[in-house]
Amino acid sequence: MAPRGPPRAPKGPGPAARAPSAGAPRPLRSRPLLPLLLLLLLLPPLPVAGGAAGRSSEPGFRGPVARLTRSLPSSLAGRALPRGGEDGRERGAEPGAPGPAPSTGEDGAPAAGQGRWARAASVAGAASPALTSSSFVLKGDATHNQAMVHWTGENSSVILILTKYYHVESEKVLESSLWRSSDYGTTYTKLTLQPGFTTIVDSFFISPANKKKIILVSSSLSDGQQNLFLSTDEGNSFRKQVIPFSAEKLIFHPKEEDKVLVTTKDSKLYVTCDLGRKWLLLHERVINEQVFWAASGADSESDVVHLQAHALGGGFRYLTYHVYNCSQKTPTSPFSGPVDLNSLFVENDYIFFTATSGNRTKFYVSYRRNEFVLMKLPKYALPKDLLVVSTDENQVFVAVQEWYQTDTYNLYQSDPSGVAYSLVLEDIRSSRRPETEAIIDILEVHGVKGVFLANQKKNGKVVTLITYNKGRDWDRLRPPSVDMNGKPTNCQPPDCHLHLHLLWPDNPYVSGTVHTKDTAPGLIMGAGNLGSQLVENKEEMYITSDCGRTWWQVFEEEHHILYLDHGGVIVAVKDSSIPLKILKFSMDDGHTWSTYNFSSTPMFVDGLLSEPGEETLVITIFGHMSYRSEWELVKVDFRPSFSRMCREEDYSSWELADLQGDRCLMGQRRSFRKRRATSLCVNGRNFTSALASRVCPCQDSDFHCDYGFERSPFSECLANFWFHPLSPPADCVLGQTYTSSLGYRKAVSNTCEGGVDLQRGPEQLPCPLTPPRGLRVSIRGEVVAVRPWEDILFEVQQEQGDVLTTVYHVDLGDGFRAVYSNLTLTKEPIRHAYENPGVYRVSVRAENLAGHDEAVLFVQVTARLKALYLEVVPAIGTNQEVNLTAVLLPPNPNFTVFYWWTGQSLQPLMSLNNSVTTRFADPGDVRVTVQAACGTSVLQDSKVIRVLAGFQVLPLRFSQGLDAYNPNTPEWREEVGQLVTQLIAKETGVAEDLLLTVVRPGLPTVADLYVLPPPPKQSLTQDQMLTPIQRALSARKVSFLLRAGVQVLVAVREVDTGSLQLVESGSYWVAAILLVTGVSAVGAFILYKCKRKRPGRTVYAQMHNDKEQEMTSPMNHSQGVPSATQGEGFVDDDLDSQTLGSHSGVVLSVDSREMHSYLVS
Repeated sequence: MAPRGPPRAPKGPGPAARAPSAGAPRPLRSRPLLPLLLLLLLLPPLPVAGGAAGRSSEPGFRGPVARLTRSLPSSLAGRALPRGGEDGRERGAEPGAPGPAPSTGEDGAPAAGQGRWARAASVAGAASPALTSSSFVLKGDATHNQAMVHWTGENSSVILILTKYYHVESEKVLESSLWRSSDYGTTYTKLTLQPGFTTIVDSFFISPANKKKIILVSSSLSDGQQNLFLSTDEGNSFRKQVIPFSAEKLIFHPKEEDKVLVTTKDSKLYVTCDLGRKWLLLHERVINEQVFWAASGADSESDVVHLQAHALGGGFRYLTYHVYNCSQKTPTSPFSGPVDLNSLFVENDYIFFTATSGNRTKFYVSYRRNEFVLMKLPKYALPKDLLVVSTDENQVFVAVQEWYQTDTYNLYQSDPSGVAYSLVLEDIRSSRRPETEAIIDILEVHGVKGVFLANQKKNGKVVTLITYNKGRDWDRLRPPSVDMNGKPTNCQPPDCHLHLHLLWPDNPYVSGTVHTKDTAPGLIMGAGNLGSQLVENKEEMYITSDCGRTWWQVFEEEHHILYLDHGGVIVAVKDSSIPLKILKFSMDDGHTWSTYNFSSTPMFVDGLLSEPGEETLVITIFGHMSYRSEWELVKVDFRPSFSRMCREEDYSSWELADLQGDRCLMGQRRSFRKRRATSLCVNGRNFTSALASRVCPCQDSDFHCDYGFERSPFSECLANFWFHPLSPPADCVLGQTYTSSLGYRKAVSNTCEGGVDLQRGPEQLPCPLTPPRGLRVSIRGEVVAVRPWEDILFEVQQEQGDVLTTVYHVDLGDGFRAVYSNLTLTKEPIRHAYENPGVYRVSVRAENLAGHDEAVLFVQVTARLKALYLEVVPAIGTNQEVNLTAVLLPPNPNFTVFYWWTGQSLQPLMSLNNSVTTRFADPGDVRVTVQAACGTSVLQDSKVIRVLAGFQVLPLRFSQGLDAYNPNTPEWREEVGQLVTQLIAKETGVAEDLLLTVVRPGLPTVADLYVLPPPPKQSLTQDQMLTPIQRALSARKVSFLLRAGVQVLVAVREVDTGSLQLVESGSYWVAAILLVTGVSAVGAFILYKCKRKRPGRTVYAQMHNDKEQEMTSPMNHSQGVPSATQGEGFVDDDLDSQTLGSHSGVVLSVDSREMHSYLVS
C-alpha cells in the first residue's frame, strides 16, 4: 500500500526482519507476501497504521493495506494540466511533439530531456541514452481513495489497476473501477464486468503458477452477496461465479494454478480445485492469517494445507488437511497440545510455533515435516521473544530477545535441522511502534549468499556491521574518502565509518532505505551517514557495486530505487513530501547520474512499479497532480536508449572479497560479470551475473561455534559453564554411539574441502547406560486443578537417561497403580478421571540398573463454587470482637482461599478459613466484603455492619407453624426479618430505621430484634423505645399471615442456656451472637445448634486427622461437643473461631477440641 499524498511513509523492517503482528503476541515471524501495489488516499486525516510489508517471492497474495495521514498538499499541487478525452486518453502532446523545457536537476545535477520524447543527458561520454514517457489519467476516479496496481507477469505487457472509494466509517467499498493496459501502460481501458449493472470489486488475486489466471472479488451493497469474476486470459474476459460465503482472502496454490484457498469473514476455510466452480468446506473457526499451502519439496503431497484453528475446549490447535483434488478431506493433528495464537509459521523445510503454559513459552520446530522438537537455545538465554529471520539454504537464523534485553536482540544460527542454535551477533537494535510488532535492524543482502547487514547497539550507539560468511566475522563499513562533490570526507577508521538505516517501507512499491536484488549481485544502495554512529534523521544515499568493499555518495537525500535489466539501469526518485517531475538514472553502477523530466507538471509520487523481476526497461510511476485530482500513471521506457543486446566483449568481471581482502568466502572463490560503463546494450532476461566459482581449502573462518560454545575475544570457541562437551546427548541410547563436539561446526552451505578441519572429534563413543534424569509428570494442557469426572491425560517426560531399559511405576493417588515400560519412548499419555473432590498425590518413579528418578504432581479436584453468603451480625459495639463467616456451597475442603476487605482498605486479609474475627474502633457503617476463590471459580458477597457505642437486643420467637415453612435460606430469613421490623414499627410508633430484626439460621426459627440508639436530637431513650415493643409483643399484637391458614405470632423469647445435645444427622448451624443489654453493653456468648431433616441435604462433621492422607476429601464423621454456657463478659481469650481448610460454617474451638461443620447441598 502506497500513500496517496505528501506525507512520508514510516519505515518498517527489511523482509527478513519483521516480527509477526502483536496480539499474539506472535513470536514467530511469517515472511512478507508478494503484494499487488495498493495505493491509498484517505481524504480525512487518519492515524498511521503499522504492519509494513516488503516485496517477497511468495505468490498469490495482495499487498497489505497501510493507512497513512494525508495533509493538504502545498500550492504546487494546485496547478493542473488540460485533460485528454472523456475516456481517459493520454495526456500531453502527440508523439514527436515538444516535451517539457530543459530544467535544472535536483541535487545540482544538470537537467536532462528536451521534451517528453527527447533523449536524456549523456552518460560517461557514451552515446546519449533516449527515454520516452507517456501519461494516462484515470478519468472519473477522482473520488476513489485506494488503488491496487499489478503487472500480471513476466513477458507480459498487461497491467491491471483497480481503483476504489473506501468509506472509512462503514468499512465498505462504495465504488470501484477496473482498468487494463495491454501496451506496458501507454493506454488503459475501463472494463465493464456486467453491462447494465454496477459491479463493485473489492480486490483481485493472480495465480503465481499462471499469471493469466485472475480472480476478482466483488460485493453488493444491497444484500451483501459476494461474487467472483474469473479470467484465464489476463483480464481480457471474465466469468461470473456466485459463491455461498463472504470471502476475506484468497490464497492461490504456488504450483497448481486452479487450486485456491479462501478464508471467509466468519473464519471458515474453503478450497477449490477447478478455479472456483466447486468449493469444499475444509474447516470452521480457523485463524484467517494462519493458513498455508504445502511447501514444495518439504511436504509429502502438494495438496496439504497447514492451518491454525480454535480448539473445541478452548485455545488453539495446529491442523493439516489433505484435500485430495477437493473430493474429500483428511484432517490430522501433527501436534497434540495447544499452540499460541498466531504463532504458526510454515516456510521451506521448517514449521515453527510456540506453546505457552503458565508463564513459560516453549518454541517448537519441525524439519522436513518430522516430529516437533523443542528449539535448543543456550540454557540461560531465557527468551522473552523470538523472531525467525531466515530459513534459506537449510539453516535458520533467529533473533532472540533475552531476559536482560529491552531494545536489542541477539542473532542465533541453527544446525540444518533448525534445532540447536549458537550465537552469531549480540545486541542488534530493535524498535517497536505502538500496537505493532518488533522491528529488527538486520538485512540479508540478495544476490550474494552469506552476506548480511546489521545495526548493533552498544552503550547507546548504533553502528552498521557486515558479514560475508553468515555471521562468523563482522566488520564495520568502510567510509568513502570523498563526498558526492569530490570534497574530502575526513572520515577515517577506527573513529569514523559508514552507517546505514536498515528499514523497509510501509509502502511495498517504494524501496526501503537499503535496496538489493537477486538479479543484481553486488549492487547495494542505501541511506545513512558518515560518523561514529548512525544518526536517525540523516539519510544521505550511498552505493557499492562490489558488495560493500567500496562505497561512494550519490545523493544528499533519501531516494526510492528501482533496478532494471539486472542492475544495468538504476532509477531513483526522491523521497519527498512535495510534488516532483524529475527522476534520476544511472547506467554505470551509480558512478554518474542523469535526470529526466517524466512529467511537464510536478506530481505527488505514490509509487514505482516495473515488470516482475525488474529485468525489463519499462517502469510506471503512480501519483496524482493535486489533492482531489484523478489518478495518473506515467510510463517511462528506457528501451529506446539501447539499440542492441550485449555481447561477451561488453562485460567485465569482478571477484567477491571481504573487507580484509579474503576471496575464499563460504568455501569458494566467486566471480561475477557486469556490463561495461561504455556499453549501451541490453543484458536481457537470460543474463546471468555469476561467472565462475572455485572451491577453496577450508580455513578457520569457515567454522562457526557449535551449540553450547561461544567465541572468545581471541576467536576461539569455548564451552559455556553449563555445557559438558563429553557428556552423551540426551537421546543417546544404550547400544548406539555418539561423537562429542570440539566446539566447531562448518557453516551450512559452505563448500570448502580439505585444509583445516576444526570440527573433527574423537572416535565414536558408545552410549553408556545412564540413569533417568529430569523426570516430569504433567497433565496435558499444563493444569493442576480439574473437575470431578473430568477426563484428563497424564504425560510423563524424561530429559536424560536410557529409556529402553527403564521401567516406570505410576501411582495416581486414588488407588490406581501401574507399571509401564517405554512410557517416555512411546509418549502415550495415561488417561484418567477422578470421581471425588480432593487433593491427589500423583507419583512416577523411573528406575533402571544405573539409578532412578521420581516426579510428583499434586492434583486438585474441585467442584465449581455455586453460592457464597456472608453471615455477620448487623450491629456491633465499638471495640467488640465480631465474627465474620462465609457460607460456601458446595464446600471445597482445603482448596478455597478467602479474601476479606473491611471498610475502605484495598489490601485484603487472606485466609484458608471461612471465618475470621475482627474489631472496629470507631462508630459508623462499615462494609465487609469477602471473596472465595477455588481454581478459576470466584464468588463474592458483601454486607454492612453498624458499629455503635451502645444498643439493645431483644430475643424473639415465632409460633411453631413457621418452622414447617422455613427453607433456611438467607433470602427467606432477610424477608421475614424485614416484615417483622415493619410490623413492630407500625404497632409501636418507633421509627423503622431504629429497628433491625435478624432471623437466625436453623431450627427452631428464632430471631433477634436490634434496638438502635436514637439520634441525639430525639428525646426518647432506648429504654423508652423498648417498653412499647415489649408491651406489643406480650399483648400478641405482632403477627403476620405466612400463607393461607398459617398465622405466625411473634413473641419475646426466653434465652435457653442449658446444655445442648449434638445429633448425628440433620442440618446444623453453629453461630456466635453478641447480646448487649443496657447502656453498659454487657455481652453474652451463646452457642446454638439446630437440627432439621431435609431431603437432598447432608451434613458432615470431621475432626482433625494428624496423619496426612494421599487423598483429602470430606469424610462422614460425627463427634460430640461440650456445651457452651452464658456468662458475663465477652468470649474468653482461649475461645478461638476458626475452620478446617475452606469448609463452610463456623468452627469454635472450646477446651482444645474442634468441631467442623459442613453444609453440602
